[in-house]
Formats: sequence, C-alpha cells, structure tokens
Amino acid sequence: MANNLSKEWKRWLAENGPRLLLFARGWGKTREDAEDLMQEAILKMWHYQQEQNRGGGPPDLPLVFSTIRFAGLMLHRSEKRRRKREEAILYFNDFQDVWLDPMMEDDEDGLRLRDAVQNLSDKLREVVVMKTWGGLTFAQIAEVLAISPNTAASRYRYALEQLTQDLKQMKEERHA
Repeated sequence: MANNLSKEWKRWLAENGPRLLLFARGWGKTREDAEDLMQEAILKMWHYQQEQNRGGGPPDLPLVFSTIRFAGLMLHRSEKRRRKREEAILYFNDFQDVWLDPMMEDDEDGLRLRDAVQNLSDKLREVVVMKTWGGLTFAQIAEVLAISPNTAASRYRYALEQLTQDLKQMKEERHA
C-alpha cells in the first residue's frame, strides 16, 4: 500500500508541480523562494492527509494553492519584519528574478508577457496564474482566495483587459 501511495504522490506531483511552482513564483522573490514555498505546502499537505485519516493520498489541488498562498503571506510578513530590523543598516538586494520559465529569457514576447503579468496587482495576478497556468476553475479559485466565483471571474476578465492593453501599448512602442 505504501508503494502505491508513493507512486500516486509522484504522479500527482509530476502532473501538478509545474503549475504549483508557477503560482509560488508570484509569492517568492526568487525561484528558490518559490521552491521552498511549494515544498513547505506539499509537506503540510502530506502531514494533513496522514493526520486527517484521508488515506494518505494526494490532496485536492485548490487546497494546495491555498496552502502555498498562506505560506507566501507568512513569508512576506517575516520579510517585512526582517526589513524593519535591518533598516538601520544599508542593505541592497539584487535578485535575478525569472518569473515564468528561465528558457523564456531569450524570447522577447515571453519577457513582455512576464513583465505585463508582473505589473498586474497582486489580486489580479494570482487569479490569472491560478486560472491560466494552474488550470483551476473560478469556483476553485474562489475557494482558495475566499471570494465569490463571480469576483474571481471579474478579476480574471479585468486582468485580461489590462494585459491586452499593456501588451498592445508595448507593441506600439516597439514598432514606433
């Protein structure tokens, strides 16, 4: 049975890992931060599935998105406290952030898309990532963010409108 659970988790992680990592990238400054957030969330889910007598199998995807989001919020809070402590010292960070796929660094359109998505507000960006790259429904997104499905859908629609406008403007600037 343990071997079956191990295979089930490995299959689940292979299927959902990239979309979870992409979502975590929105919460971490670096790829390593995102990997840590994802690892923390999956470990919590593994313990949760064991402790709650759920058979130990992989969790529901919206629950993992929610756990990553919570871990990201906790990361931001701890970073904010750390920054306050370090304000007396000159502190410079130079993070090389590759938000989507590192292979897209050579792709001009990919860079424009990454920049446009990064310029969205946090509320819009997380809905776009969960819907587009995470494959969640608006009902699942609503569950993760504790909002109504209609709010999730309107945030998605508003984000797409803003992305369309931003990309159109960037294209016009490039060809001007």
